[in-house]
Amino acid sequence: MCVFLQSKQLKKQILDNTDLFVLDMDGTFYLGDQILDGALDFLEAVKRAGKRYIFFTNNSSVSSENYIEKLRKMNCHITRDMIMTSGDVMIRYLKSQHPGKSVYLLGTPELRKSFEEAGIILFKSERDAQAAKSNADCEKVPDLVVVGFDKSLDYTTLSNACVYIMKGAKFLATHLDINCPVPGGFIPDCGAMCAAIELSTKVKPKFVGKPFKETVDMVVDATGVDREKIAFVGDRIYTDVATGVNNGAIGVLVLTGETKLSEVPDSEVKPDVIFDSIKEMGEML
Repeated sequence: MCVFLQSKQLKKQILDNTDLFVLDMDGTFYLGDQILDGALDFLEAVKRAGKRYIFFTNNSSVSSENYIEKLRKMNCHITRDMIMTSGDVMIRYLKSQHPGKSVYLLGTPELRKSFEEAGIILFKSERDAQAAKSNADCEKVPDLVVVGFDKSLDYTTLSNACVYIMKGAKFLATHLDINCPVPGGFIPDCGAMCAAIELSTKVKPKFVGKPFKETVDMVVDATGVDREKIAFVGDRIYTDVATGVNNGAIGVLVLTGETKLSEVPDSEVKPDVIFDSIKEMGEML
């Protein structure tokens, strides 16, 4: 499909065939603290068309409750079941695939709290207290090391993670985003932290957020919508769009954030459809 020659008919067809829109947030629905033009109108258009929407962000450093409050300040009112994060996907994955296993978590206090509330067993390191002891190598090792977007990360925690992985702990991570956009530039995201650990341990992590199957599985299970009727909408090809394209759903690119139209031809992942913004999507609905 030539992405530069997409017709209104094709765009309308994809919108009509979608029952659930899974919306990225920053760069798609808002930029920083400013809601994008037409974003609320799109949500109203979705409701009028008898369709549904939820929000999904790969950012695992902030709780869903924080996002709900941020959206409320933009006059967008949603309930807890209408937003998911890569942290939520990881919790679901741990409970289904590694029940009862101990987790050494690299994450913010918000992520740690969500893990504790979900009943995940968090491993407390004893390495620092034992550092001066001759039997330090006898310390217990957690079953899993889980890396999130840890804005509170320090060298001791990073070092502990590497030691545990080299001693046999499985290496998991919430999402692969390398950089997180902030006003004036970017800061290292989960993927950059994982790259440092991988370089040290020679072990690759398993990611579960966008664009991976575990994210789509969670959305399908939580909403009951068939994956071929779900459109993942966002401004990043390698996460948002790839989630749909690579997992039997629909990948929709909007041009209000990271990706430029000129970058699409060189991308391995090709969007099913491209819109200028979700404002255009709402107008076509």
